[in-house]
Amino acid sequence: MTDRREVLKTIGAVSVSLAVVGGRVDATTGSDKNSVSILLSNGKSVFGYFVEPNSTPVGGVVLIHEGLGLNHWMRENARKFANEGFLALAVDLYEGEVASSAAVANRLRKKVNRKRATETLMKWIEWLRDQPGNNGRVGTVGWCYGGGWSLDASIATPVQATVIYYGDCARSSKRTKQLEGPVMGHFATQDEWITQNMVKKFEKSMDRSKKYYENYWYEAKHAFANYNYSVYDAEDARLAWSRTIEFFRTHL
Repeated sequence: MTDRREVLKTIGAVSVSLAVVGGRVDATTGSDKNSVSILLSNGKSVFGYFVEPNSTPVGGVVLIHEGLGLNHWMRENARKFANEGFLALAVDLYEGEVASSAAVANRLRKKVNRKRATETLMKWIEWLRDQPGNNGRVGTVGWCYGGGWSLDASIATPVQATVIYYGDCARSSKRTKQLEGPVMGHFATQDEWITQNMVKKFEKSMDRSKKYYENYWYEAKHAFANYNYSVYDAEDARLAWSRTIEFFRTHL
């Protein structure tokens, strides 16, 4: 299902600018009360930021960071999901590092071992599913770099719902048929990286594998949902967020 906004909004030709702080994330130091860790098969610990809701949980959500890593914005999103009633876990694929620039983010992405990252996500999904109060249902959500990983994690291990924010979704029908739950995608018409052609190919793969998806288009640029960027679009960010929450409440 594809839904396109009818009202076109003009966004100036501005470059993405960052307002971030470099260094290691608090969640990896053990000093943060929300810090959690698990062991991989190689004996190495990986860390995450876990937030529980004040009410009885309605399911669990695994959050996967964009190119900058598990920073303050990602932990803020975990708290927002918890405020909506979900067990929320923001994971770290950069093993404790956070990017202070696009160049550093690119370096960190290249360092990621895909096999280890996949194991990391699979183990975190299992961990979250087993948390007290969870109803056994888990969804994944990721932004940009994490959007592609949100899809890959759901292909690697069964989850009940998947959300992609302008992430790489070019997957074959052989892979998408491994999905258990539905997928929601948020994409930007002015995105230079996650193009409409890429999304169309993804939709064809989903159709071939007979999987359910909801893709929404916004007259915006890549990374429109993050207020730390100059391309942030508050209206579209709110709309995408409300759709995401409704989607997870329906399926989790």
